Amino acid sequence: MVRQKIQIKKIDNLTARQVTFSKRRRGVFKKAQELSTLCDAEIALIVFSATGKLFHYSSSSMMQLIERHRGQAENSDKLGQPSFQLLENNGYGMLSKVLMDKTRELRQLKGEDLHELDMDELIRLEKTVMGGLNHVIEAKNDKFLKEISLLRKKESELMEENAKLKQLAEKFEATGNGTEQSNSSECITNISHGSDTSLRLGLPFTFGR
Repeated sequence: MVRQKIQIKKIDNLTARQVTFSKRRRGVFKKAQELSTLCDAEIALIVFSATGKLFHYSSSSMMQLIERHRGQAENSDKLGQPSFQLLENNGYGMLSKVLMDKTRELRQLKGEDLHELDMDELIRLEKTVMGGLNHVIEAKNDKFLKEISLLRKKESELMEENAKLKQLAEKFEATGNGTEQSNSSECITNISHGSDTSLRLGLPFTFGR
């Protein structure tokens, strides 16, 4: 059966609400534990039921996590902006710098923007290019050797197949010659038998006068 989508609203039935709370609470705590284990995250989870009963989960010390949260909130208030936004801006700046550096390195590997480099940097770039070139040459040579080996294997297979076809042709030719010789012998035998019959019958013939 297809599960029906449950409308998210307060459950009026008290028994159903308590059962749902118990099931969902266990599910949330399980997901929090999995997130902490998989991602090495520190998690603190506090839940109060409708009757005021406390449920909580923490991946480490609950008090230490609460104090850490308070300190993070105080630092955010002092800076005047949320801490996660600072981290986002810092991350964006770092990624932009890395992208610019990698773009410049790529252009230099292509032989561009070399005037910005000093002698030591040019020497290091030369070694990098030569090392990459050697790897390319080795890869190309390996590819050539593999292709040559494959062609030789195909050549050997073709020669073997050609030899088999030649043997079949010779065998077929020998069989054909034997059949022709047998037919010729039968013809000669039939002619001989016909002559003997004529002689035995004493067919008339005329001598010249």
